[in-house]
Amino acid sequence: MKREEMKQRLNGGGSEWDVVIIGGGATGVGAAVDAASRGYRTLLLEQSDFGKGTSSRSTKLVHGGVRYLQQGNVSLVMEALKERGIMRVNAPHLVSDQRFIVPNYTWWEAPFYGIGLKLYDVLAGKYGFGPSTYLNKEKTLNHIPTLVTDGLIGGVQYFDGQFDDARLLINMAQTAAEQGAVMLNYARVTGIDKGDDGFVSGVQFEDMESGESMHVSAKAVINATGPFTDDVLKMDDPNSQEMISPSQGVHIVLESKFLTGDTAIMVPHTKDGRVMFAIPWHGHVVVGTTDTPIEESSLEPKPMSEEIDFILETASGYLNEKPSRDDILSAFAGIRPLVKAGGGDNTAALSRDHTIHIGQSGLITICGGKWTTYRNMAEDVVNHAETVGHLEERPCMTKNLNIHGYHSHPETLKELAVYGSDAHAIRDLMRTRVEWAEQLHPALPHTAAEVVWSCRMEMARTVDDVLSRRTRSLLLNAKASIEMAPKVAALMAEELGRDEAWQQQQIEEYTEMAQGYLV
Repeated sequence: MKREEMKQRLNGGGSEWDVVIIGGGATGVGAAVDAASRGYRTLLLEQSDFGKGTSSRSTKLVHGGVRYLQQGNVSLVMEALKERGIMRVNAPHLVSDQRFIVPNYTWWEAPFYGIGLKLYDVLAGKYGFGPSTYLNKEKTLNHIPTLVTDGLIGGVQYFDGQFDDARLLINMAQTAAEQGAVMLNYARVTGIDKGDDGFVSGVQFEDMESGESMHVSAKAVINATGPFTDDVLKMDDPNSQEMISPSQGVHIVLESKFLTGDTAIMVPHTKDGRVMFAIPWHGHVVVGTTDTPIEESSLEPKPMSEEIDFILETASGYLNEKPSRDDILSAFAGIRPLVKAGGGDNTAALSRDHTIHIGQSGLITICGGKWTTYRNMAEDVVNHAETVGHLEERPCMTKNLNIHGYHSHPETLKELAVYGSDAHAIRDLMRTRVEWAEQLHPALPHTAAEVVWSCRMEMARTVDDVLSRRTRSLLLNAKASIEMAPKVAALMAEELGRDEAWQQQQIEEYTEMAQGYLV
């Protein structure tokens, strides 16, 4: 997947597209995979990088949503559990089983949560990852030796899914491109075109790299811009009502010493009514999340001090070694594009179901939902595009479509497991030039070859693209990633034909942005 090739395919693609998708997050890219695999001429436009917003900032879980059972949303849980199973089958190099334990410190927790998780097992059916069971104190501590032992009675064990969100998104974009879609990052939509009948006929956009303004015609246009949904709705109709109630979720990342082993902790009820997780991920521990209503969305939301304090306080109630601000390697925030509901200000109670809205002009907007159900959401919105765009009806093909990088035994690929079938090509790069095999920083495992690969095959255009989403360096260790930036900029400049001034600008911009992840 090369940007130059995408531009060539765009320019040679003819006058009208079947489907134009605005937004390169999980929803938009998922829709591109679906539409392209049905054989529709598909174009996706993303204002920044794929997954720059919400989709790279999740809790890293592919899950049915235990909390949604508490809300009584059984249909959402069933749908998510089914989709979780499909994701694991189609992308085993990035989606894996994860053991969770709910620690029990009072007598009633074992039967209460045990019954709820048994229902979770039943709803999963053939898509289950393993049965939930009660563990005594000794077995609980065998799995999580860093738990607070005072008052510990035991724990309820269950299984869910874990993934690398940004890596999956990049592989999905590659899958869409392989199916014939044109996937363009750094392409900002600036307007919605309409015919004499007032019906949407295409979009205007700017190539953020060249500055070129372009226009494309489309039979159907899908607005899949997540937190920026309302901005696109206003382009279509300045009087449109807002659909999104944005909520910020914050996570912190700690060293693995705080949660040794491979078992995650699930805290079923925090003082604000949320579920909180401590999860082993890429040799570190991700802890979160919060649910804080915010006024407006941005591409780089900042964790609030009180959110970080809340996570530390909650984690300290369960971990023997109490984490402090000095222990935080990175803190990141993501925005949930929750669909507005009448009354109340508690976003934790808003539904995570997705909503599809078709405007009077025929603009199709999809919002809400969650990562785990992206494939189902994509099928739904492309079905609507068929109707609105008068496209020939074709069946959804994605249930049994392997995602790019598919590898049935990723554990054999060791440190390059997240690249799946591409790992061998990256190893070939390491052998091509000895310096490409060098580790970029002692705190993280990534090599120069991964930077080269991301430029050549994954459409990385900036240092941020590489350190935030092609590798997960920024999220795992913000300080180390800042120290890596000069090497990454130099490697990218060689690959992309950039000069010294570009390198310096990239280093400065990345350093300023990454400071927001330091506590």
